[in-house]
Amino acid sequence: MSPHRRSLRFWSGAVTAALALTVTIVGQASAADVNNARNAGFESGLSDWTCSAGSGTTVSSPVRTGAAALQATPSGQDNARCAQSVRVKPNSTYTLGAWVRGGYTYLGVTGTGTTDVSTWTPDSSSWKQLSTTFTTGSSTTSVTVYTHGWYGQSAYYADDVSVFGPDGGGGTDPGPTIPSAPGGLNVSGTTSSSVSLAWNAVSGATGYTVYRDGTKVTAVSGTSATVTGLAASTSYSFRVTATNGAGESPKSAAVTGTTNKPSGPGPALPKHAVTGYWQNFDNGATVQKLADVQAQYDIIAVAFADATSTPGAVTFNLDSAGLGGYTVDQFKADIRAKQAAGKKVIVSVGGERGTVAVNDAASATNFANSVYSVMQTYGFDGVDIDLENGLNATYMTQALRALSAKAGSSLIITMAPQTIDMQSTSNSYFQTALNIKDILTVVNMQYYNSGSMLGCDGKVYSQGSVDFLTALACIQLEGGLAPSQVGLGLPASTRGAGSGYVSPTVVNNALDCLAKGTGCGSFKPPRTYPGLRGAMTWSTNWDATAGNAWSNAVGPHVHGLP
Repeated sequence: MSPHRRSLRFWSGAVTAALALTVTIVGQASAADVNNARNAGFESGLSDWTCSAGSGTTVSSPVRTGAAALQATPSGQDNARCAQSVRVKPNSTYTLGAWVRGGYTYLGVTGTGTTDVSTWTPDSSSWKQLSTTFTTGSSTTSVTVYTHGWYGQSAYYADDVSVFGPDGGGGTDPGPTIPSAPGGLNVSGTTSSSVSLAWNAVSGATGYTVYRDGTKVTAVSGTSATVTGLAASTSYSFRVTATNGAGESPKSAAVTGTTNKPSGPGPALPKHAVTGYWQNFDNGATVQKLADVQAQYDIIAVAFADATSTPGAVTFNLDSAGLGGYTVDQFKADIRAKQAAGKKVIVSVGGERGTVAVNDAASATNFANSVYSVMQTYGFDGVDIDLENGLNATYMTQALRALSAKAGSSLIITMAPQTIDMQSTSNSYFQTALNIKDILTVVNMQYYNSGSMLGCDGKVYSQGSVDFLTALACIQLEGGLAPSQVGLGLPASTRGAGSGYVSPTVVNNALDCLAKGTGCGSFKPPRTYPGLRGAMTWSTNWDATAGNAWSNAVGPHVHGLP
């Protein structure tokens, strides 16, 4: 372990322990409170602020409000501390706050005459509010408020610093007032399981809370939200409030949103599902017709669609010769039979040798149109994205939303990224999954053919263990995907992948660890995820070669999850 990593861990632990003692619930500001910080939004450069070792500057982007924000960059033994002396009144309580993003950021106050307090956040790609309170001593007339980063970490940004409380003689900004109720609430879109809402911005609001039938369901910073996990063909009542540091507004006028009817063939996908890839080629595994696929599989991904000479476009060609004379008519009939039995059959795009590229608006349109045409021709329920040579999040999002608009709310969309693709929400695959969260069915990451990877606890795990499965799944579960959108992808046998095969017992233990908190290894998830979707395997053919040992063991276990 490097000295830098050890010092960072010590700092994080020390701060966490300190916070347990110092951070209090932030109360509402009173009408007489003012912001005692000067140049709080850095609109006057670094006036009234002092930054260590020349680490600070002001920038025009990113900013939260106004035209400027602070950028401070740690270097060497300097943690980029920027501070201001603030005049306060004795024996008074103040709320210290700031909006931050970028690298590790720390906000605190010294010289209070009582207990100095601080708070912090790890790196963030979007603006996040830090806030805490402090009380001044009987003779305290000034305090020092500060921000800083951490040694060797990336630059941090800060904006809209505030020290709300009684006027100490130097403050000029009035405290916040409770915002008014949002107007213009409307239903902007629906699917069979979601309702999208939009409303007008409210002056002075820093966030909004959405209520469904009187119950809070989500909080957002913008003027739109999508409420997911709803029942089909059902009406719901929605209201929205505006929030800021002073409190929450009255609720808006109510609107009613009604989810769509399911339009796909057969019943809905079960709560817990098993996905299997069916090989449209002969590579030494058992050759199957779709009718031969074991009944434990709920989603059958037909591998693979073929690229065409048109950028982004695909087609599907059944390998009749390689599959022992399997005809297109038999194939279509088998799809219908599987659907009648409650299964979903989708076409997979990509694979190890896949060459489909969606990297501009034209290819995105070609992709959506061609996949929809293949679905119409063969009766597929949806598409699987298995592009192992990278993808463009912007245009794949565009393509899948266009496909969804054509196919309707019953569309099944699955993804099978490699482990490296889901290490961070900044990765293109992860971005795409989050971009289409309202129409995404499940991400079955491939926990095989992988090197060692980071878990959500920052530790390194090697493939082939319960910890590898659970610690990496935790990144997706804590990174924005719903539990129902996360599945574990493993080989069906030792011959199904170059490395990473684990026994069905290990798969089942990992499922139990995530869904129920039992069967874990050394890694313990921060919470349980009983809605976890299930598991995936490559492939139904290699499973059959091994006597269906994988599906016979994992299938009933998945379907028996809570």
